[in-house]
Amino acid sequence: MEGLIRYSKVLAIVGDILQVQVPSVAQGTSADVRFNDLAVVADEDGRKSLAQVINIVRDVVSLQIFSGTKGISTAATVTFLGHPMQTTYSPNILGRVFTGTGEPMDAGPDLSLEPKVDIGGPTVNPVERIVPSKMIRTDVPMIDIFNSLVESQKIPIFSVSGEPFNPFLARIGIQADADIVVFGGLGLIFDDYYLFRKTFEDAGVFSRTVMFVNQASDPIVERLLVPDMALAVAERFAVEEGKRVLVLFTDMTAYADALKEVGIAMERVPSNRGYMGDLYSQLARRYEKASDFAKGGSVTILTVTTMPGNDVTHPVPDNTGYITEGQFYLHDGVIDPFGSLSRLKQNVIGKVTREDHGQIMNTMVRFYAGGRDAQQKQAMAFELSDYDLQLLKFSKLFRERFMDINVSLPLERALDLCWQTLAECFKPEQLLMKQELIDKFFPKSHKTGLDDNAQEAGTNGAAAAQ
Repeated sequence: MEGLIRYSKVLAIVGDILQVQVPSVAQGTSADVRFNDLAVVADEDGRKSLAQVINIVRDVVSLQIFSGTKGISTAATVTFLGHPMQTTYSPNILGRVFTGTGEPMDAGPDLSLEPKVDIGGPTVNPVERIVPSKMIRTDVPMIDIFNSLVESQKIPIFSVSGEPFNPFLARIGIQADADIVVFGGLGLIFDDYYLFRKTFEDAGVFSRTVMFVNQASDPIVERLLVPDMALAVAERFAVEEGKRVLVLFTDMTAYADALKEVGIAMERVPSNRGYMGDLYSQLARRYEKASDFAKGGSVTILTVTTMPGNDVTHPVPDNTGYITEGQFYLHDGVIDPFGSLSRLKQNVIGKVTREDHGQIMNTMVRFYAGGRDAQQKQAMAFELSDYDLQLLKFSKLFRERFMDINVSLPLERALDLCWQTLAECFKPEQLLMKQELIDKFFPKSHKTGLDDNAQEAGTNGAAAAQ
């Protein structure tokens, strides 16, 4: 750090935040103090801690110290490094696990000589983007059929604590047809971190995966760096190597809570339920990194956003909904077709998928909605018609074969299973679909309509719904 100026006038230490006076900032003559830049804080004994500039007001610079302020007094000195946080980028980072500060946390080879890239840069110029038109297959029927994931899409999984959203996200990571998976863990307990790593290793995809992990026991400021590190690496793979990159984050609510905690420590006035007024901007800066590059690959972002109290009006899911292009709604161990939405699915359904995809999607959801109505009639002891019994049977099969998140089927097999399920419950004339599609895809040898066991199946389905 030769040639860099040391500043010793520490004004205050509050929580993990240290404030130091830098007269040259107010005078406009300091070239090494900028927002988000790094600094080294040295205590009286010479121990050094890494910190980041998080606020500048006149000549007072606020620093967030990564390792905390324990043992640091107002006699400390601050040296600004003149550059923001950087992370390692090269093909050698594939199959590696990094901490929230970008340091390897596995037993792999040393990466200190590998190239570094700045994190947190601006989003891509819109003229360098193209309209999304390619699908990412996940082998999850409720996604591939009903709310297709499109390359360059940014979309969250809305869920609540206790749901198996982490195993589900890990399974998407190993099944998605992406070239590279970049995983960002935010405030994970060790069991969840181990789950993701073991899942990637057991599936044989760890060699095309990069992991950035902030555990619950790690400093909270590192949680704020993980998304920027993961996205910086993802952009490089997409732009420089033309890779189709899938970025996975869990849990963005933990990221927002970290923003709130830092804001409170800085004595900023909260806007809504303790969250700062820039929550939308902070989330959007990360989500908008999703892009399909005209001269490269693509970056697709899939996150988990937990809703405290299953409240979709909570500031985090509420702001997220304005930024992203839909959501997957996970509750009771299933993906809900009514709460889920992919606003880009029309770009691929029937265009890069089979011709019956659109009709199947609409017909299946229509009959499932009818089955829900029939279940309510059954619960209220109304008399059920034969058609109601057909709907009840279909509803039961639909939940078992498609809605369970453990179901894994390629898209074409899932579409064929849709036709089979329709044939088990309905006659061709009841489908109200294009006749040419019925003639081509409806199983010819299958017994159609309401069979002898339909009433029993319908009754059992209604009882299970109760």
